[in-house]
Amino acid sequence: MRLLPCPAAAAARALALAAGLVTANLSVAGCQEMERTEAPAAIPPPAATEQPVDTKKVDEEPMQARQAARAEMVEEQVAARGIHDLRLLQALRTVPRHLFVPEEERARAYDDRPLPIGHGQTISQPYIVALMTELAQVEPGDRVLEIGTGSGYQAAVLASLGCTVFTIEIVGPLAERAAADLKALGYDHVTVRAGDGYVGWPEEAPFDAILVTAAPPRIPAPLLEQLAEDGHLVVPIGEGIQHLTVVHRTRDGLERRVVLPVRFVPMTGAVRRSKEKP
Repeated sequence: MRLLPCPAAAAARALALAAGLVTANLSVAGCQEMERTEAPAAIPPPAATEQPVDTKKVDEEPMQARQAARAEMVEEQVAARGIHDLRLLQALRTVPRHLFVPEEERARAYDDRPLPIGHGQTISQPYIVALMTELAQVEPGDRVLEIGTGSGYQAAVLASLGCTVFTIEIVGPLAERAAADLKALGYDHVTVRAGDGYVGWPEEAPFDAILVTAAPPRIPAPLLEQLAEDGHLVVPIGEGIQHLTVVHRTRDGLERRVVLPVRFVPMTGAVRRSKEKP
């Protein structure tokens, strides 16, 4: 895997200084505590009452207009802020972000902001998705763990980069809907699980990259244990003001670096009950 080019990190810091803080109101596994009587399981095919995205009846609006909106989003919100990975930029141009938001929000799907997706959760700002993906330094064929499926958009971007994605969402209805939509849109290399992301997905470990889209007070130990050698874990850490942090597992141990200050929803659930030290 590659080290992140310095210009991207510098641009990210400059953006943070100019804007004060980057805000990311994200849907995330761990944002709501759920009591369970059994281990979480992969989401089965949707029941007859579930209505996944109908790719043949998506919009009356011409797809060309949506393509133009995606291109504008990539140029003005992502590339202009220092994201230079050409594969990532192309993935963002092709993944239909508007299909990962409720129908009433589709007119704003390519705006520079998070949007509500139900159950008090949101799809994150396009730049945050791009930044975290670039920091993860994924390559085709990598196995990636995502903590916080939300609408499934981040998983779709990772899958478009050739990754095999395992994603966990604590809000059951969101997990079911994301699984149905990802399947309907042809993202076959994504597996969705309903559960608390604190424990990760040990039976599928190790992972070449792990992305966490909520802020724990400290990095959950199980996630560090599941990170492969030369893998990258991208996570916001802290209470109140957090810092987007990258942990790189090398042959000699773990290297940690802070990228920029951010504001994410807090990670709750088991991480709040653990006795781990920060």
